[in-house]
Amino acid sequence: MIRSSSWGQAAPMALFVLLWGSAPIFTRWGLDHGSPLALLILRFLLALAVLLPLAAQREAWLPPRGQRLRVAGVGTLLIGGYSVCYFETLDHAITPGLLATLLGIQPLLTLLLTERRISGWRIAGLLLALCGLALVVLQSLLAAQFPALGILLALATLACMTLGAIGQKSIALPPRQVLPLQYLASLALFLLLTPWRPVSVSWQPGLIVAVVWLGLVISVLAQLLLYRMIRQGNLVNVTSLFYLVPIVTALLDYLLLGNALSPLAILGMGAILGGVALVFRTR
Repeated sequence: MIRSSSWGQAAPMALFVLLWGSAPIFTRWGLDHGSPLALLILRFLLALAVLLPLAAQREAWLPPRGQRLRVAGVGTLLIGGYSVCYFETLDHAITPGLLATLLGIQPLLTLLLTERRISGWRIAGLLLALCGLALVVLQSLLAAQFPALGILLALATLACMTLGAIGQKSIALPPRQVLPLQYLASLALFLLLTPWRPVSVSWQPGLIVAVVWLGLVISVLAQLLLYRMIRQGNLVNVTSLFYLVPIVTALLDYLLLGNALSPLAILGMGAILGGVALVFRTR
């Protein structure tokens, strides 16, 4: 029974990390054929086209009346605000490696904001994983620039993800009843920004593949897995899984695009794995 329970917890985590780690690869392909805002709008329209019929079958595509505003607000922050700030940060000369490292502070912030008793092992594990993350993206860090607006946008991305995840933890509703409204709220945010940001696409196979993968695999399957883990698990443990995402991305970058892994990156991957193992360490 213990082995079965452990596998039941580990399998969704492993699948989530694998899927989420593929998102940057497909995002890069998509951005080669469309502007960030256009890619976000197409992605979430496709996700809604799948989620709404699934939720309607169970007659639960909206939260109860008293919770709709809070659910929409959390979704606007965690999904809409995070996505816009993430893309805008990259558009303002902040490298993906620097942004990933700044976002690596999220589990530490979550730990400080949500837990009264802080284990030294958990702090050590999070710091070790953060150092490993810096080694994995070291080349990108060395090439980074530090424009003031880009740093502010990166901090806004971190705030949206951290506060949004904490808010989502307090929502005791099944993900299928939450996501449709949150995606609608995020789409409204994207549409409000269209007068100020470019919206353009080139209908090439690369764009279609990217939108289908991001809209169905990431925004439906992976997002449902994430919400399930947030609802059922420890929030610090769940957010620490994001340290594993750059490992998957780096491996896919090597396997699909032929970009070699440096010895420091491999060392960093080992540090991330060790750090995350400490975070999940049983007392």
